[in-house]
Amino acid sequence: MVLTRDEIGERVAGILVQALGVSRSEITTETSLAGDLEAESIDFLDIVFRLEKEFGIEVSRGELFPQELLRDAALVTNGRLTEAGAATLRERFAFADLPELRQGASVDELMTDLLTVNLIIDYVDSKLRLAATVPQG
Repeated sequence: MVLTRDEIGERVAGILVQALGVSRSEITTETSLAGDLEAESIDFLDIVFRLEKEFGIEVSRGELFPQELLRDAALVTNGRLTEAGAATLRERFAFADLPELRQGASVDELMTDLLTVNLIIDYVDSKLRLAATVPQG
């Protein structure tokens, strides 16, 4: 059974309420995890664990929250994405339309603006759709 985006969104919101101790009213699709909800690295680990459990998916390290990637000198220079960095992140986040992933973009701003509830919904939706197309056996 494939869930609708609204159903995924409600489950994601519930996860964020539990993981971050925030009110459901604080969560919209545009809510930024770091900027609006003040999520930190340890919170991202908890969110990933809860997503895996709730949706029965596997989230590889750094797949959804690429902090390690953003410390790579070939991908980031002086706090800004290099051309290779922008290309790598566009590939990593191929499940979402993210025009802000471009050379010269500020990594700090990306971490604040990019990691939204909508991005998580897009990610979970893509994982569930992929799982639905893979033959079980």
